[in-house]
Amino acid sequence: MTIIDSPVGPLTLVERDGALARLSFGARGTSEPATPLLARAAEQLGEYFAGERRAFDLPLAPSGTEFQLACWRALAEIPYGETRSYGEQARHIGRPDRARAVGAANGANPIAIILPCHRVIGADGSLTGFGGGLETKRRLLDLEAGILTLV
Repeated sequence: MTIIDSPVGPLTLVERDGALARLSFGARGTSEPATPLLARAAEQLGEYFAGERRAFDLPLAPSGTEFQLACWRALAEIPYGETRSYGEQARHIGRPDRARAVGAANGANPIAIILPCHRVIGADGSLTGFGGGLETKRRLLDLEAGILTLV
């Protein structure tokens, strides 16, 4: 586990079996020296916050139910700078009646930012729940829209 500083506060990175298993907001535990993978993740996050990276190139290993994994795969398909509603995400995974369950799955997303749950918003365009807080969600969306520079 490695904790890095970022423009949205500390981020905790966890590796499992050669893949990124967790990226969470806040400092969670004691930081250890970064493995090569976690150093690469930190570098790519720095590029993202600087507006220089739009896609991440890292092996990921999120743990969850089949439904959660489907939701998180759908997150990875939302292009940089775009948003989707929970209903659109539910339709995308073939479960149009499960928008609330999609919201719960997104809330359990273990790899924030890289699996971009910040790109999912309410059907009316409102910002809704986000593990890093709504201000962080707004800042990430503004970064991707080219409105804000975070570094």
